[in-house]
Amino acid sequence: MGNKCIVKENFVGDNISDLLKWRCEPQSWFLDKESSQLVFISDEKTDYWQNTHYGFHADNGHFLYAKTKSNFRMTTKVKALPNNKYDQAGLMIRFSEEAWVKTSIEYIPGGSSKLGAVVTNRGYSDWSTQYVDDQDIELFYRISKIGQNCYVDFSRDGDNWNQIRIAHLDYPVDEEILAGIYACSPQGKGQEARFNFVKIEELGDDPAVAYL
Repeated sequence: MGNKCIVKENFVGDNISDLLKWRCEPQSWFLDKESSQLVFISDEKTDYWQNTHYGFHADNGHFLYAKTKSNFRMTTKVKALPNNKYDQAGLMIRFSEEAWVKTSIEYIPGGSSKLGAVVTNRGYSDWSTQYVDDQDIELFYRISKIGQNCYVDFSRDGDNWNQIRIAHLDYPVDEEILAGIYACSPQGKGQEARFNFVKIEELGDDPAVAYL
């Protein structure tokens, strides 16, 4: 697309880009030089969720992010090795505790796991899902943000994309937003999440670019 990159991190070398910062840094993470991957080991009872259905608040998942005021497209590839129900790893964009979007597979032991997106506005989360048979799986995820519109997609090969969700994010568009990769373990600990890269590139204002 030839758009300006905000962040392009391939996790090669000894350090992560200075543009990326931690929120709720995991106790254990490392750069695997052999595979050129960033590895999170998720801490116990970490999650992102607000109010709906369960009636609880969780805002302590592991999140490695960059800041931007631009419209953007963010992409990653992740392999999650889950241990417990609802273990998850994927992409997140966040304005505040009450306004954010995340996408991932949430692991269901002994059954079909759930691929989907959680959208939180004004302190209430919703969760749209589709069943997947895979457990330990490598997937590409992307989120495109244009104004207050968010477009969430996944891919198995990084070329052919399937839409998960189009959503509204209720935040002031002239303010900075956080965008990055996340992982958490709501009911346990010790999930290993392996990220190959994270790329965030600027987009224009035309919603049509969300489908390119």
